[in-house]
Amino acid sequence: MHSRWIDFCKYSSLRIGGVQEVKIINTPLKYDGITIIGRANNVLISPNANNLCMLGKEFEYIRDLGEFIEVGAMVSSGKVFSYFKRENLGGLEFLRGLPGSMGGLVKMNAGMKSDEIAPLIHSVLINGEWVQKEEIPFAYRASGIEGVIYAVRLYKKQGFQAERVGVFEKMRSTHPQLPSCGSCFKNPQGDFAGRLLESVGLRGYTIGGMGFSEKHANFLVNLGGGKFEEAKELIALAKKRVYKANGIKLECEVVVVE
Repeated sequence: MHSRWIDFCKYSSLRIGGVQEVKIINTPLKYDGITIIGRANNVLISPNANNLCMLGKEFEYIRDLGEFIEVGAMVSSGKVFSYFKRENLGGLEFLRGLPGSMGGLVKMNAGMKSDEIAPLIHSVLINGEWVQKEEIPFAYRASGIEGVIYAVRLYKKQGFQAERVGVFEKMRSTHPQLPSCGSCFKNPQGDFAGRLLESVGLRGYTIGGMGFSEKHANFLVNLGGGKFEEAKELIALAKKRVYKANGIKLECEVVVVE
């Protein structure tokens, strides 16, 4: 593996992490003790993180296999959305409202509201081996996948639903424009993390350069010069307040890399 230096204050969506060495993986094998950062859209990276890796250009492709569409894990959500729209394929219209790479989207079973990526998945290339979807414990905003995701094969579902795109664009328009990681916490069953955070006075609450957005309480945002420690402190405070007030243990959607 070769390496490159990445300034995560520019590369990550939260603009936190500093300049760090990242190893580039070019061969689909099993690697232990590493963290794949992808396009760093839903990660909070410590300036002292170790063993950071990302996939090389070999995993940035889209192939039509007849029955399936195979997508490399480094392909951006925007490119996948455009391909499915151009080929009149449905099921991923919600990608119009989500940033990220395909590997990260599969890893967290990404979606918007009730839509998610899991129903379209046939199999995933994990640690160099294809694993059938039925063997993967997909759940709400989680896949249970351990190891490196290199590619995914998706079922072809004819009929791109253009009318749904507007719905996702409208949802996206309500999100804060400041640097963020998207939703900080998963929605608890039968409730919304944003509502819970707002109910305990955390909407617009700040610590240093980090805060929960005034626009959407479940968005952890960088107000300018935000630090890793400040973000961690906010997350811990949110969990403590919500549990004390409601008895609910909030689960992070953002991945914290230390």
